[in-house]
Amino acid sequence: MVKKKIAKVLTFRYKLLAAILLLLAGGLVLLPKYQKHEGIKPQVLLSNIISPERYISTDLIAHKLINRDPSFILIDVRDEKSYAKYSLPNAINIPLKKILDKDSKAYLNQNQFDVVFYSNDHFYADQAWILCNRLGYKNLRVLEGGTNRWFSTIINPMKPSENMPAEEFELYSTRKAASMYFGVVYPEQVAREATETIKAPKKVITVRKKKKKAPEGGC
Repeated sequence: MVKKKIAKVLTFRYKLLAAILLLLAGGLVLLPKYQKHEGIKPQVLLSNIISPERYISTDLIAHKLINRDPSFILIDVRDEKSYAKYSLPNAINIPLKKILDKDSKAYLNQNQFDVVFYSNDHFYADQAWILCNRLGYKNLRVLEGGTNRWFSTIINPMKPSENMPAEEFELYSTRKAASMYFGVVYPEQVAREATETIKAPKKVITVRKKKKKAPEGGC
């Protein structure tokens, strides 16, 4: 029951965000073309908002991090306190309120790397995306589900039930291996390492030297 209530709240929140983004994009169509509104056309922005292609999965990000893919930058748009408490590996902290600062532009407005925004879910990350997208910045993505989904899929993946298809078990194995890479330790792993550490003592075999025979009498 609790999970269903949480799911309903999150669904409502995402629908509300979508409605806000659509209203914002629609309102931009009516704005005069002043210098401060330079960037992509509102119609293009509206088309970009509707498209789900801006989202990137936690599985793909985990894969990129494990393989040390240098083609992207993770931007944590949460506040400094949240970033200090926990962040994804190698992420840069640019709080949402500082997204339009001059110091942030060098990271966000460039063509060398893909920029992946993330927050606790993707509520604030979506806002960062729309602000930068409106300015015409390229290669912008949003981590779908944010750190919440990162924890539920990569750090603490749920083991599938026995009646689930083989693909789910393969995905679980991949995610479990990824979680171990990011520092998660499982009970069976501890037990295995303990077994490998405690080695049986070597058996000491005493070899007795043969006594030399006294020389027999000669001639």
